[in-house]
Amino acid sequence: MDLSLVQLLALGFAIFRMTHLIVFDKITEWMRAPFFDEVKEVEDGVEEIYLIPKTTGLKGFIGQLLSCYWCTGIWVSLFLYGGYLLFPVIFGPLTTLLAVAGVAAIIEAAVQYWNRESV
Repeated sequence: MDLSLVQLLALGFAIFRMTHLIVFDKITEWMRAPFFDEVKEVEDGVEEIYLIPKTTGLKGFIGQLLSCYWCTGIWVSLFLYGGYLLFPVIFGPLTTLLAVAGVAAIIEAAVQYWNRESV
């Protein structure tokens, strides 16, 4: 299936947004939690919490996957593009929703950056 430039851009923004949602966003912490161990370190009286992927089995594999933005992006690409090819009625609107959210996230990050630079 050939993709138009608009479809390719929409898919790219959708993949960006869904990957970010899975790997970084607070709203999906519950989904990542079973695959990581928390390690607390105190330095100069400040406590830092680090998430370390579990080391063995399927949880370790998924933890390693979720700790790598690029790796997760590959699987999200496969899911969204495959879904778009096989079930366009479902994945078309989902891709559009995620693409619009991705563009909005990029614009918001740019605005925050510019606001920090101007202060």
